[in-house]
Amino acid sequence: MSTAGPPHGATAPSGGSAVREATNVGASFGRMERTPGSAPMGDINMTPLIDVMLVLLVIFIITAPLMVSAVKVDLPKASATAVTEAGAPTLAVAIDKDGTVYVRDQALTGPALEQALRAAAAQNPDTEVQLRADRAVPYGHVVAFMAMANGAGLSRVGFVAQAPQ
Repeated sequence: MSTAGPPHGATAPSGGSAVREATNVGASFGRMERTPGSAPMGDINMTPLIDVMLVLLVIFIITAPLMVSAVKVDLPKASATAVTEAGAPTLAVAIDKDGTVYVRDQALTGPALEQALRAAAAQNPDTEVQLRADRAVPYGHVVAFMAMANGAGLSRVGFVAQAPQ
């Protein structure tokens, strides 16, 4: 009997296969071959960039109408009832489209207008100014008259509008 062969039922390894079997055994215990590291990405991920741009677009679409600085307004006619108190003194003032101010149907300008307003305030400081301003009168003229009336001591100003037809 020869003692140089493989045990009963085993086959003899052919040249170099014992080394291969050793590496396979080592791989099963966690030893792995080293792979080259991942290469850096050469392109940009566009999805987050597009998301941010869409959010900004929506924000600008919503806020753009709010940022309008000058809006031309044609004020409508009003259908309201008079709210003057019974027995309260009133001062009828009208401003025509040329900007001329009429106090009790008398055209007044500058110092004469201020004097008429001060006289009305001296009679009764609760006098209400009923202001009829033409639609074509610039808003600045109306505000200037209101400031003049307030400076004279008349703080109650009512706007008279035409009833709709």
